[in-house]
Amino acid sequence: MHRSLLNAHQQPLSFTLASSNSNSPSTVLSHVAQTCPRSLHTSAPKLSYKYRSSSQTRSVSDSTETAMSPAMEEALDDAQKLRDEFLKVLRSRRSGEVPLSVEPAKPVAHPLFQEASPPTFSEAMNACPKANIPNFKDKLHEENLYLITEEGEQGRLPVWILSMKENNTQKRPAVVFLHSTNKNKEWLRPLLEAYASRGYVAIAIDSRYHGERASNISTYRDALISSWKKGDTMPFLFDTTWDLIKLADYLTQREDVDPTRIGITGESLGGMHAWFAAAADTRYAVVVPIIGVQGFRWAIDNDKWQARVDSIKPVFEAARIDLGKTSIDKEVVEKVWDRIAPGLASKFDSPYTIPAIAPRPLLIVNGAEDPRCPLAGLEIPKSRACKAYEDAQSIHNFKFIAEPGIGHQMTAFMVKEASYWFDQFLMP
Repeated sequence: MHRSLLNAHQQPLSFTLASSNSNSPSTVLSHVAQTCPRSLHTSAPKLSYKYRSSSQTRSVSDSTETAMSPAMEEALDDAQKLRDEFLKVLRSRRSGEVPLSVEPAKPVAHPLFQEASPPTFSEAMNACPKANIPNFKDKLHEENLYLITEEGEQGRLPVWILSMKENNTQKRPAVVFLHSTNKNKEWLRPLLEAYASRGYVAIAIDSRYHGERASNISTYRDALISSWKKGDTMPFLFDTTWDLIKLADYLTQREDVDPTRIGITGESLGGMHAWFAAAADTRYAVVVPIIGVQGFRWAIDNDKWQARVDSIKPVFEAARIDLGKTSIDKEVVEKVWDRIAPGLASKFDSPYTIPAIAPRPLLIVNGAEDPRCPLAGLEIPKSRACKAYEDAQSIHNFKFIAEPGIGHQMTAFMVKEASYWFDQFLMP
């Protein structure tokens, strides 16, 4: 992406429209782009900071280095404690940890959609900026493989990687893409091709009980119900988060991937996966959850849980029956979340895990009218994230966009905003 575009796009906005001469998609659609209230200036230096995880420590510095403040030191320690606690929960329901290994795979000819009427085209995904390369298909390199992330059938993670054939050995930025409920990695081809054309290594996976990890149209639904009844797996969000930690192990070892420039994004369920993977693993250096971030505890406390519950209603119906209720109520909702994703509506909810992503660049893109991700439920996580980024002297690394008039839908505008964000922070 040309730097002239990035410079225009980079200007922070606060409850305002972008300027008419900006090349950002913000100029095309009326929207609300929110940054931290104190971030109206543009000259604050970025912080030199350390990514810390149980498996790796590395430094990422901007041209201007600033010493960590006591507040930032404390925030990093708190975030690491949260990651450690989250990792314990993830490990608590593994089928058996094994050394990470790679197996070859073949392209999927007929991807499985767990929908009665599978989609055939997405205008939003096909709107992603793509370089004009003659004979593009001939120059595109595709890989299919399996990562073995744990014992058992679901520990076999299907991975699809697209990149341009290059004669040089220069390491490139990478972006991981995560699909929405009932879809699969193959659905993401337009995005993978667009990013690959622009010099990225583009990666997609099948989340748990989806795509190659599903055997029929009800596999994901059945897994959710089984988790409620047995409490031995975490098919909603957390099991795939484990896979994404293992994927980071693999990507940071690849010769063509720059381990300091790995981004992650996704739509809906995939947006939630991107959010939790970034909270759990700091090797995901740039993060863009699309129509995924929400307040689970807030929704329960404010009687706004219905739309989210409806997206995976069979497990809540099963719980209702088991609990002897005549209808699904907030007690049923709270018990289901605690059972299938422990801590989701408490210590790992967005007010805690979103700030833990700081100071890494984070763009949250939602629909202003999304009933599954109500804006009111994001006020606390957004304000806490602002404080975390301000303490890190990285206020330009956080942005929240709510597109007016849009419900639970990924739009072309959102796809383009994500593209600009990754180009801004991952491209040299």
